[in-house]
Amino acid sequence: MIATTATRVQAVDWRSPRSWPEAVIAEWRHSMRFRATVITLVATALTILVTCVIMGLVIRNDLFEARKDEALHNSRAAVAQAQRVLESGVAGDDRATLSSLWRQAQNELGRAASSKLIVGVVSEAFGEGYIPPGFNSQQFSPAQLSGELITRVKDVPARQAWQSIALAHSDAPDSAGIVVGQILEIRGVARYEVYIAYDLADTDETLQFVQRTLWLAGLALVTLIAGILWLVLRSVSVPIIEAAETSARLASGDLGVRLRVHGADELASLGHSFNAMADSIEAQIKELAELSLVQQRFVSDVSHELRTPLTTIRLAAEMINDQKDQFDPTTARTAELLHTQVQRFETLLSDLLEISRYDAGSVQLEVEATSLAQLAEELVEQMRPLAETHGIELRMVAPGGYSPVDMDPRRVRRVLRNLIGNAIEHGEGQPVVVTVDSNQHAVAVGVRDFGMGMRPEDAEHVFDRFWRADPSRKRTIGGTGLGLSIALGDARLHGGTLQVWSELGVGSNFVLTIPRASGEATGQGPIPLEPPETLADLGSVTQPIVVRRPDPEGGDRS
Repeated sequence: MIATTATRVQAVDWRSPRSWPEAVIAEWRHSMRFRATVITLVATALTILVTCVIMGLVIRNDLFEARKDEALHNSRAAVAQAQRVLESGVAGDDRATLSSLWRQAQNELGRAASSKLIVGVVSEAFGEGYIPPGFNSQQFSPAQLSGELITRVKDVPARQAWQSIALAHSDAPDSAGIVVGQILEIRGVARYEVYIAYDLADTDETLQFVQRTLWLAGLALVTLIAGILWLVLRSVSVPIIEAAETSARLASGDLGVRLRVHGADELASLGHSFNAMADSIEAQIKELAELSLVQQRFVSDVSHELRTPLTTIRLAAEMINDQKDQFDPTTARTAELLHTQVQRFETLLSDLLEISRYDAGSVQLEVEATSLAQLAEELVEQMRPLAETHGIELRMVAPGGYSPVDMDPRRVRRVLRNLIGNAIEHGEGQPVVVTVDSNQHAVAVGVRDFGMGMRPEDAEHVFDRFWRADPSRKRTIGGTGLGLSIALGDARLHGGTLQVWSELGVGSNFVLTIPRASGEATGQGPIPLEPPETLADLGSVTQPIVVRRPDPEGGDRS
């Protein structure tokens, strides 16, 4: 079964602003819909912002140009009308007539101009007679005129000159305006500079209205695009999310789960393909499960059926082996090999039968309170003669592990026998150290050898069935290749772990950890997986273990 873990964004307390950045980052990493929405909204907002700015500038320039052209045209027409009034009358040297004609020209100028902000200044006098004075409105005076504008009007009397100006108001903020200046002449008397100011406050209001409309339309467009994008992405991402969740459930072992298919579009085609794949996988897994069950039954039945004839063969081989001294050397060697291989065959059948029980899930523990240190001590003593035949010193270090713990002693003894046997076989004549220790959560035993060791890629497969790091290496103890796989199953059956550390040219260290209570997390194990570098760091060999048991009559007994 394949275990699949799905990463999900944790719920965020939006009432705490401090958690918002982390929530946004997590949402950005785990939500394609959120990323697409944010990217699209940012791009859309920037586009609309640039468009609104450009349109605002263009509209402002167009409004200003139109208003300027209107002011120039209106000023030219008003001054021309006043000039015709002055040229139609005969002023002469009569002061009253000249004043009356000048007033008529002023009235015509005020009537023809669409502004009341008019200033008239004497620019040049032609005679020594009476010269009518200049004039100005209450809200506009010659002091507001710039020297640059006055100079242009004087230097080029035949043309209009204009300039932007800030018009002051007594009851309102200053507003933008345009001042247009040109020459008005009373022939033979004087020449006047006439300046007409046009208030652009209405144009500013129009521009502000247009800009507000643009920004509101831009915000509304961004909001509308966000809503449409969210709905479109939801219609696409929801089926994808459902497909991801369904595939995770399928990978976790729920073979009956399927996608709901709606319509006949591309997503529906994806759903049909996914469901067809799930049907195929379910059928193949069921077929493999049936084949595995048949294989398990076959191995179990064959192993069981072979035990009876094998027992007969083993008895016959033992009888022949007992009389090998009476045979010639070749026949004696043959009898010895027959006896050895029959024993190995019997061990292999037992391991195959045990493996079949694990595969069928029919293995049960027979637990009893057992001291792991005492069990290891007994097994070390049993394995010591074998170690001596290989020229290996077998040591035991037990700083803990004396208090009894519920375990299946037969299975734990089998695990230790396998680990110690492998250490002796691969120890290369170096000492083998068995360490037992405990803490408040678990008891553990480690088997350390100083042989050739294994490469990291080999250590990953050390618990695989029938796997050997060096296939060319001959087994000297007669292992079957199933011992470590069975040992791992025994460790897991106790709720514990069996781990390996190995380094090429340094040696290997196997650590079996068993929790004190069933289902309790072991946490930090009492024996580190990576062992000390030297033998001196391991401590001294333990003395024979004496376990004190309570005496029913009071006191203790050994």
